[in-house]
Amino acid sequence: MASIPPGSHLRGRALEQEVLDRLLRDVHDGHSRALVLRGEYGIGKTALLTYLAGQTPVGRVVRTAGVETESEIPYAALQQVCAPLLDHLDRLPEAQREALTTAFGLSRGKPPGQLLIALAVLGLLAEAAADEPLVCVVDDAEWLDGLSGAILASVARRLHAESVALVFAVSTSATAPAQANAEYLAGLPELRVDGLGDDDARALLDSVLPEPVDPQVRDRIVAEARGNPLALLELPRGLSPAELAFGFDGARSASPVSRVEEDYRREIAALPADTRQLVLAAAVEAVGDGALLLRALERLGIGPEAAAPARIDGLMEIGARVRFRHPLVRAAARRSADAAELREVHRALAEVIDPSREPDRRAWHRAQATVATDEEVAEELERSIGHALARGGYAAVAHVLERAAELSADSTAHAARLLVAADAYLTAGMPVRVSQLLDIAGTAPLDPKRQAHAERLRAQAAFALTHGRAAGPRLLAAAQRLAELEPAAARETYLWALGVALHAGPIEGEDLRRAAAGARAMPPGTDAVGLLLTGLATWVLDGHAAAVPELRRALRTLSDDDDLRLLWLAAPASYAVWDDETWYQLSERAVAHARATGALSLLPAALSSLAGALIQGAFRGRGRPDRPDRRFGPGDRPCTGPVSRTYPGRRAGTGGGGGRADRHGPPGRGRIRRGAAERHGRRRRGAAVQRPRRVPGRDAGRATGGRA
Repeated sequence: MASIPPGSHLRGRALEQEVLDRLLRDVHDGHSRALVLRGEYGIGKTALLTYLAGQTPVGRVVRTAGVETESEIPYAALQQVCAPLLDHLDRLPEAQREALTTAFGLSRGKPPGQLLIALAVLGLLAEAAADEPLVCVVDDAEWLDGLSGAILASVARRLHAESVALVFAVSTSATAPAQANAEYLAGLPELRVDGLGDDDARALLDSVLPEPVDPQVRDRIVAEARGNPLALLELPRGLSPAELAFGFDGARSASPVSRVEEDYRREIAALPADTRQLVLAAAVEAVGDGALLLRALERLGIGPEAAAPARIDGLMEIGARVRFRHPLVRAAARRSADAAELREVHRALAEVIDPSREPDRRAWHRAQATVATDEEVAEELERSIGHALARGGYAAVAHVLERAAELSADSTAHAARLLVAADAYLTAGMPVRVSQLLDIAGTAPLDPKRQAHAERLRAQAAFALTHGRAAGPRLLAAAQRLAELEPAAARETYLWALGVALHAGPIEGEDLRRAAAGARAMPPGTDAVGLLLTGLATWVLDGHAAAVPELRRALRTLSDDDDLRLLWLAAPASYAVWDDETWYQLSERAVAHARATGALSLLPAALSSLAGALIQGAFRGRGRPDRPDRRFGPGDRPCTGPVSRTYPGRRAGTGGGGGRADRHGPPGRGRIRRGAAERHGRRRRGAAVQRPRRVPGRDAGRATGGRA
């Protein structure tokens, strides 16, 4: 059980934390306290025990937990509680000392009575707490062996003024025998741990969702979880973004099946066949639309009366909205079904979903119901990716396109869809999957243009994984192949090659100059990619002063959301031309865009760049660059703090051109090595105040393989 640092707060647990804080205050004041936390499996009892342990000084907590496989071993849990305290054993009366050593097998003797052992444990806890209060936590107390449970409960009832806290956690979801086993705790003070409120539940769910999720799907998960944190945290981990967006398919999760889910599977298996299929259809339908479910059941030849056994068993409720007792019921239903049953349910749902309202969900269910290749279904999936992006982000788009490729009847279409899916995976921050799809696509003949695109994707994925210079020559080769085939794609690839070379450094490297020369040989582009490419190539070949107008012009064109993928190069460029406001605004927009679309390849770079912009504003005494009341004016002096290091072309008073900046060119790792002495107060007197060469936006791009 890892501790939670002092002062930490658990979401939605202010009341429970206050109770535990009060318990600790009482114990520190010389009193003793016992408490039983009760709640269903996964409700957060262990987290509260962890919080309690984290507020207690190191070495002053003893703990144990019930284990089902040890519930028949006498004194198994009690020995774990007492083992860290046996140094105090010699302070106990001889009879109590012998009782404990005999019970734990440390000596031979007549089996001691439970009361004597309880008194010995109480004495041992009191001796251990003589100098400093002691906290004992017992998790999963319903699975304690009978003797340990009875003795610890007896000790808890006899606590008075020993400065000892004894806190148990008991699951109300345990089996009947386990619940009966915990009856020894009856009568002790209790704290009921209930589910989180809806706002806290949504916030907790959002914290673990890797991609955007349809609000209706999210609300359904929150409603069914009934505030259970484990359900909110675990359910998304077993599902792909496509499953969260469109419903469940037949894939088995790699995560282990919990005890609770296994219980639900047994309950479902005991239902009549029609009821099992009804539960499965409700589990596969992602939104919980009662009317849609009834129409699908009609296609399956199942009447609404089939729901009665599930209602009687308390597994689900069917009305305008369909709700399961727990999200794990839905997971159990899905995992219990075979592939044919799942396809039948997907087919029924596809037939009753309105394609004008939810084309992506209809296409997804059709695809899951299809076994052989089917070009019509593949094309329908392809047409739905705009809706898929809004519903589940780039990862969902990638899953949809990958499934469309699997259904493609033609090898050329199959390869083309795999390339687009690989590009979506790259944007979603899953570069390993990119290489896997490209390997599959490479088994089919590719035309020269697609071969060049595949080379570019493979190099981009490699850079995202390693951030090294090895991707540069491959990108340059791909750009050269695309130059005659697709000039716009060639310019974008040259920009990537330039970016990789800039991040790998040094400026004298041939990769950088070759990329800049190749870019200059291309017909110039007037879009954001083309203008930024022109500015950076000019900087490399002609120096900073010549590049400033081109870079400023490029920055003015970064207005579309699609342009935000250029942040890893646009942020350093805006910094280099003294445009901190553009740096901040681009970074803030990029963070919002990445979160909204699940562009996880962009998000780390955007967050790092935003942090850099905010830090830069703070050092310049202006706070956020978008705050008019904190705006940095023309008469203000540049920063003279720890960040006042050289950035090419940003020397104070130079206006961004000429001199040393021209000799050094754009930023690159491995060529900027001064400034450490300045941090320790050894800056040369009279030296010009200069901008940092190492830029958060640049470093962020290197750290994430930000896409160009």
